[in-house]
This record gives sequence, C-alpha cells and structure tokens, in this order.
Amino acid sequence: MRAHPSLSVSLLLLCPALASAQTVQRQEGRAYAANGDTLLYRETHWLQGSQQAQSRLVLYRCADGRPFARKWMTPQGSPQTPDFALEDGRDGYQEGVRGNGAARTVYVRATSDATPVSRALEVPAGAVVDAGFDAAVRRHWADLLEGQPVAFQFLLPSRQRLVPLKLQRTGALTWKGQPAQQLQMKLDAWFGFAVPAVTLIYASADQRLLQFTGTGNVRDQNGRYPQVRVEFPSPPVAAGAAELATARGQALVKTCDS
Repeated sequence: MRAHPSLSVSLLLLCPALASAQTVQRQEGRAYAANGDTLLYRETHWLQGSQQAQSRLVLYRCADGRPFARKWMTPQGSPQTPDFALEDGRDGYQEGVRGNGAARTVYVRATSDATPVSRALEVPAGAVVDAGFDAAVRRHWADLLEGQPVAFQFLLPSRQRLVPLKLQRTGALTWKGQPAQQLQMKLDAWFGFAVPAVTLIYASADQRLLQFTGTGNVRDQNGRYPQVRVEFPSPPVAAGAAELATARGQALVKTCDS
C-alpha cells in the first residue's frame, strides 16, 4: 500500500563512512497493470540495517530505467511505523511522515508550487505506516498461518488520517515455482470512501514479499493512483555504500516520455 517538507534521512544514509559499516542490499521490483502484463514502472530498493531498525531507499523508475520518484524510509520506534518521505520529480508532489515516537506529523504537497498541508497525529502502538506492513506481516506470521486475522490502524497520508485495516491469510499457493502464502489487507470499517483491498503473496520459507497487488503508491500521468501488481521475483543481493550514495543523489526526470 502507499504509502505521503524536509526529507527525513537517517545518518546512515547521509554519511557514506557510517553506511559502509552497515550491510546494504538491493532488490528489484517491477510494477505491472493489475490485470495485465503492461510494465508501468520499475522499483529499486536499497535496504540497510537489521529488520528491527531498517532504512530503505526506493527509486521509482520509468520503464526505460530513468528514475522519476524517490522515497526514504528511516526507523522510528517500531519497524511498523517508520518515518518516510516521498518525492515525485514529475510534478514536485511530496508526502511523508516525520516525528518522534507516537507524536508524528503527516504532510502532503500537491505540486512543486503548492503550499504543503500538514497535520499532527498520534500514531498508536501496533499501527502501520507505509511499507511497515511488511514488518507487521513478519511479526504476526504464526497467527496468520493459523487463520487468525490481525487488525491495525493504517496511516493514509493523502487523507492525513488513520483507518482500521484487517490482515488475513487467504490460502497457500505456488508462486513461480515456490511455496507461498496469500494474504489480504482490507478496510475494517466504512468511512465514506473506498480503500480497495490489497493482496500480498509471501514466500513460505523466509516470509519474503513476492507480489503486491493493489493501489500503487506513485501516481500515473493523470495524477491518479493506479491498481498495480508489483513483483519481486529475486531476493535482495549485496550492494555497496557507494551505490547507495549514487542512488541517493541521482536526479529525477520530469517525464517518462521519450
């Protein structure tokens, strides 16, 4: 799910000398139209640190590989509730969460020339922010396999509010030759607006996310959030601090058109 003006960046990401002391891994993802094989964009993730205190840099790339958006995620208390900052180079859109402990600020800037809108929120224990859903899945893996639903509050930056979601296992399957578990996240109450359900597929062996199907967290050329299927067919591989530093400073393009 998607996860929205200063960028909150950890010292590990800012300082190559410190970054080199931490293991850095890179993982590639591809986002397709939810019901087809049209490649919409690519994702490159750099992961750093342990799962309990992990920083993440994501470059969203055009189909031809050029980066158009960037997201930082840095640990803040629980791995389920990281700070994050997303910036889209195509129109200057920004969204994010920053703060200390439960006291957080969520902000959105619609375009590069718009005034940011922010709101202070209390993020309760057990809540989920952005890709913190991955930590929630791992934390509750045993319960999910037993068929027990997991309820939590999820932050929607675009609406600057928390909404109740329910996460539940829907069955076992084989995904591209490997045993996997299918999960579903859906709104647990009616709020007067729709939040489409998200389907997640995780590897049974190591609880690695293999596929996400639902509302993407980067907008299309019309400013809408499309329904996407993001696949991560290969596990993360080792990467270096220099590679991470290059990705951190890489310029974002203003259009994916050739």
